[in-house]
Amino acid sequence: MQHPEGAAIVQGDRSVLVEVDHPSYERARDVLVRVAEIEKSPEHVHTYRLSDLALWNAAAAGARADEVIAGLRAISRFEVPAHVEHEVRDRMERHGVCSLHDVEGDAPGAGRLRLAVRDEFVKQRLVGDRKVAPMLSPCPDGFLIPVMYRGAVKQALLGLGYPVTDLAGMTPGAPLEIALRKDVFSPYGYQDAAARAFVGSGGHGVVVLACGGGKTIVALLTMHAIGARTLVLTAGREACSQWRREIVHKTHLAPEDVGVYDAARKTIAPVTVTTYSMLSQKGGDGPTRHRHFDTLAREPWGLVVYDEVHLLPAPVFRLTAELQARKRLGLTATLVREDGRAGDVFALIGPKRYDVPWRELEASGHIAAATCIELRVHLPSELKLVYANAELREQPRIAGENPQKLAALVELVARHEGDRVLVMGSYVDPLAAAGRLLGAPVVTGETPHDVREGAYADFRAGRVRRLCLSRVGNFAIDLPEANVLIQLSGTMGSRQEEAQRLGRVLRPKPGGATFYSLVTRDTVEQENALHRQLFLTEQGYRYFIEDWRGEEDERGRDLLH
Repeated sequence: MQHPEGAAIVQGDRSVLVEVDHPSYERARDVLVRVAEIEKSPEHVHTYRLSDLALWNAAAAGARADEVIAGLRAISRFEVPAHVEHEVRDRMERHGVCSLHDVEGDAPGAGRLRLAVRDEFVKQRLVGDRKVAPMLSPCPDGFLIPVMYRGAVKQALLGLGYPVTDLAGMTPGAPLEIALRKDVFSPYGYQDAAARAFVGSGGHGVVVLACGGGKTIVALLTMHAIGARTLVLTAGREACSQWRREIVHKTHLAPEDVGVYDAARKTIAPVTVTTYSMLSQKGGDGPTRHRHFDTLAREPWGLVVYDEVHLLPAPVFRLTAELQARKRLGLTATLVREDGRAGDVFALIGPKRYDVPWRELEASGHIAAATCIELRVHLPSELKLVYANAELREQPRIAGENPQKLAALVELVARHEGDRVLVMGSYVDPLAAAGRLLGAPVVTGETPHDVREGAYADFRAGRVRRLCLSRVGNFAIDLPEANVLIQLSGTMGSRQEEAQRLGRVLRPKPGGATFYSLVTRDTVEQENALHRQLFLTEQGYRYFIEDWRGEEDERGRDLLH
């Protein structure tokens, strides 16, 4: 049976094709964004996949298999294949088959947990698994496990296809009253709802909000509700400073109660902010120890906040497995991970507890309306042969450093005379050339911390209206005045980077925001651009394609050399 009003086609391999120009496209996207992952987003037909992880996140958020199947039927042009419906039910029903509990009668600190398993076949699989079985001791309705294996068991079972519902108790941590300054800020309804969803879940999971949507506010509301000493993990040193400023400004905590533990300052306070890189540093007693992690893990934290959780470095996953007794809040604009370890975020931090699609926040005025433009720039004739003969690993750099992008950049900046413009890129030489061309400060990983902070302060105050940033600008840089971002180059096909960079200009403002991505035509950069745009396409953004028709300009070439 056909349903012409349906914008989607659900296929037997669990992929879903969606016709972008169909009148029911937005309805289909709204259904799929909560139960599927987007894989491709060319101009006319987008491809989603009903992945196990997406279905488990939906189940953790309270969705039932019947509801998901009804949604798929409602948007599909043809009958949903029966075996796909069966697989959706099977995957979603696996959520909750295995659950972790405290052992009744055990004294506090006894060091054991109970893994309840509702399915006899799953029990047999666990007993026969060489990786999992050594961590288990049989008991009447499942297994006993040492508490030290709490994280490892959850990771292993997710790998077997059975996500664990963690209902075991958590260490309350040392109490700490964190009163909020409601005279300074008033949380939005969705921020309150996100904090309530996390606290009501038992204290572990991820909140997904767009950049500029106020993830820090959600953390503060959560800290207030839990009322315990808190450790905040961030992506970098600037993020540490920004988090400390926000906490001191928006709570009644004294400045000395909020410490920063980084390379320059190793202050441990009731609320402490540190970086992932500090936790990852090896050292201490034994070759496998991490001295800073060991120091911080001894503190009586009741809550650990993972900022930009999609960036959690691989070494920190193992350390995170040791923090399973603490409440864990992950914050992110996107659960996308290019390394394929989104399952580890689910297992060790927790499932998605709350999210709001970016376009919903845009429609309600909580983030700026954004126009996304991909500007395709030709490669100069003398570089075409160089590119064609280059090794594959060199081609992205040649395309990214295309000197004609600088000529296009000048035109774009002139188009936005009077606006507050950020220029971002992954290659330092073109970025430095852009700074010279525009008379703008340039901030890279080599820029001293005080110089960086000075450049940011000048931009915020309007003393400079253009600022060039390398990848240091991808994360947790608070520049709310920016309304135009021009991306000279990106890191291969990174969807998370594309989302983070758009986020730099999404703070609410009159006139909205404009996001340009300069792409060298007919190169690997054009192919990567399609992949980079996947997440934002899923959120409802569409990229307008423009071809730059400018003449070859010697200035860019001269500045690059």
